[in-house]
Amino acid sequence: MDPPGDDSLKLPQGFGAYVANLGVKDDTDDFVVIAADRPVPAAGAFTRSRFAGPSVTISRDHLSSGRARGVIVVSKNANVANGPAGLDDAHRLLAAVAERIDADPADLLLASTGVIGRRYPIEPMLSGVAQLPAQPTDTDLLAAARGIMTTDTVPKTARATIGGGPAVAVGIAKGVGMIEPNMATMIAVVLTDAEVEPGDLAHLFREVVDRTFNCVSVDTDTSTSDTAVVLASGAAGPVALDALGSALDAVCRDLTIQIARDGEGAETLIEVHVDTARDDAQAKRVAKAIVNSPLVKTAVHGADPNWGRVAMAIGKCEDDTDIDPDRVVIRFGDREMYPRSVDAAGLGALTEYLRGDHVVIHVSLALAGGKATVWGCDLTDGYVRINADYTT
Repeated sequence: MDPPGDDSLKLPQGFGAYVANLGVKDDTDDFVVIAADRPVPAAGAFTRSRFAGPSVTISRDHLSSGRARGVIVVSKNANVANGPAGLDDAHRLLAAVAERIDADPADLLLASTGVIGRRYPIEPMLSGVAQLPAQPTDTDLLAAARGIMTTDTVPKTARATIGGGPAVAVGIAKGVGMIEPNMATMIAVVLTDAEVEPGDLAHLFREVVDRTFNCVSVDTDTSTSDTAVVLASGAAGPVALDALGSALDAVCRDLTIQIARDGEGAETLIEVHVDTARDDAQAKRVAKAIVNSPLVKTAVHGADPNWGRVAMAIGKCEDDTDIDPDRVVIRFGDREMYPRSVDAAGLGALTEYLRGDHVVIHVSLALAGGKATVWGCDLTDGYVRINADYTT
């Protein structure tokens, strides 16, 4: 990742943004448009929820061309489970934005997140869209990141130089709860000024999403609105595909870790690394079983040295019959807990380790070369309070 600098919180060349409050939230920005001056290569990954909202179904369809002019993000209202009226509201919003920036509505993507079952306050929103400039010119990445927040406590941004530059990749994301993806997770918008063919961009992004956004889990729940998109303006010229892939991976990995660290009520980042699995898929499956376990999460939160909860979580992968408990090794950081016998001093050291703000759980299965890393967070009373009071 690039160190902070003058350009670290700016959009790449070829993109402009508009951030405003359109009445979805009471007192903070809730509407973001990021657009190029023409349709550019674009790709995306989305939730596989059967209750996916119009923002997902429309954007999937619009991305079939492999290009998009821009993306609209509405924060604090998912516009899900509203039937034909919700779909009509989404199309009206897209049409209004398209008219303002002289675009075809089919070239625009839509992401929307927040409370399910509530329609957009569409008339005030359309009145607000009337203030949108013909070509958004703001380049403030941090303002865009703030505009898409819901229960996030901090805005999430990331930036990486592609190769030796000048091309860059940047990203913003929101998401701290209802995060256990099937395709993507939360909302993420990744932008690059690299020149790349649509097919190559889609291939790279699918691989990156699988290694990053598909490896984060806060609470095992899958959102109806999960969306991750990437757009490439081409303004900085062509780049090597491997360099572009590395930069996209760095940006998305950084955002993934920020999401896990900012999980609702979270106090501890949990990183689970599984290696020597039969294959990468098995490694990810076992790692997810660990990071999703409420008992593992609460043990970490309470600094309880009950490493047996990790063994329990591995054991839940009952279809993986090649996992032999006698060959498994469980570590917290560099401390082996199993099968080595741990005395009182060892348990005391584990307690101290669990009091840190970043806990690494490392499991080796002694089968083959598969490996995976996933990220999550502890489960706190703060998480319960946030979600118990979410709409009240």
